[in-house]
Amino acid sequence: MRKLILAFIFLLGLTVHAQTSKELIGKWQLVKWTKNGKEKNIQEHFKTDQVFQIFNENGDFNSLIGEESHKAKWELSKDNSELTIVSVLIPVKFKIDYFDSQKRIITSPQVGTFEYKKVTE
Repeated sequence: MRKLILAFIFLLGLTVHAQTSKELIGKWQLVKWTKNGKEKNIQEHFKTDQVFQIFNENGDFNSLIGEESHKAKWELSKDNSELTIVSVLIPVKFKIDYFDSQKRIITSPQVGTFEYKKVTE
């Protein structure tokens, strides 16, 4: 039984894709937000469903909520397991749950789990 559990954990680890900073560059739209096990209503909370994160190659970051824009800096950990966004000298760290070229799921204990899809313009 123990070997079966270890094999399952190993296979689960193979299904998680590590995203590199190159793949992160671009515009991402928030499509799902979960906090404390409950899905939050993006439209209701932000007063729009147009909630985006934009990552630039030079480490610049822009959060767009409707017409409102917030600038910051971003950085991935060396092992691509953590995303840090620094706004006004306050770093917010997110654990990377899943990343591929079109989907990204990140979690912060303070704000919850966010699922994003890549936007091609």
